[in-house]
Amino acid sequence: MSLLMHTLHVDLDERSYPVYIGRDLLSDHTLLHQHISGSQAVLVSNDTVAPLYLDKVRSALGECSLVTEVILPDGEQYKTLDTFSDIFDQVLAVNHNRSTSFIAVGGGVVGDITGFAAACYQRGVNFIQIPTTLLAQVDSSVGGKTAVNHALGKNMIGAFYQPSAVLIDINTLHTLPAREFSAGLAEVVKYGLICDEPFYRWLQQQMPRLLAREEAALAEAIERSCSNKARVVAEDEREGGIRAILNLGHTFGHAIEAAQGYGSWLHGEAVATGMLLAMELSARRGRIGFEEVEDFRDLLQDMHLPVAPPADMSATDFLGYMARDKKVVDGGLRLVLLDAIGHARVVDDVCERELTDLLETAVPAA
Repeated sequence: MSLLMHTLHVDLDERSYPVYIGRDLLSDHTLLHQHISGSQAVLVSNDTVAPLYLDKVRSALGECSLVTEVILPDGEQYKTLDTFSDIFDQVLAVNHNRSTSFIAVGGGVVGDITGFAAACYQRGVNFIQIPTTLLAQVDSSVGGKTAVNHALGKNMIGAFYQPSAVLIDINTLHTLPAREFSAGLAEVVKYGLICDEPFYRWLQQQMPRLLAREEAALAEAIERSCSNKARVVAEDEREGGIRAILNLGHTFGHAIEAAQGYGSWLHGEAVATGMLLAMELSARRGRIGFEEVEDFRDLLQDMHLPVAPPADMSATDFLGYMARDKKVVDGGLRLVLLDAIGHARVVDDVCERELTDLLETAVPAA
């Protein structure tokens, strides 16, 4: 029997939508079906997640006259224009019309590429997110960012396109490998760092329960993460201002992912190291104490996340990839730094020498 624990709303006027958080929601046929706009549906998943959950989702679509399953290969390295095009090949072959619903069942890669496909198919069709990884549940499934990667940069080709609903079934986390679960926790902690200091302190205390995947702790962490993101997105849907604080650590992290080859480092692992670098830079600028940096390093180690950049990445490597980041505006690099735990801001005055010093000396090898 399903148990709906929380319902949040992302407030974007006519593009507003609910975020459902609970247990066994994939078995709740009425919850999903109320967000299906027509009699057709496209289920997009990958070859790891599909055998686990796709039958449950398909059974909720019994009244649909046409259901097409598109199974993608699993991995960040497949988040490409070629894979994106494969979705259209399969959908067009069976004549899906403009009333169809694209439903993403999987992690962030599946959600991002499905959302981008939904934004483009016949100039936009209904889109539903069913995230099955912690990282996707607390980050990529909420907010409407959709994209594919390019060899020269992560998420460089995409669109802002909001889903009509997000269904978060915490039961899917029980099948998530430990490494991916830890990677998802990095994005959870991010919300505490950027805008919710009490949540950060709660996470420091409750991390053993989260690592043990206790249901009540997971539901609380997911709800508070999504609530924080929904509030920021409602204020700045297209990242013209405050939404940029959600990128804490991401400019450094995206450089790691691109340099190492997509999929070598998980997104959350790269972002964790990136956040530590951003905090170190914040401390060097006198905004936060170095003791806060060390506390965060300890927390990352408790979460089994890396606390040092790849040994084979030089400062020059970092700067090259960071220069191509989406957050570069008019040739200037924007970074998210902290003024305090729970208070982030965007800066555009970090010089190359400052970054070089940071990258060469800030985080010793683990």
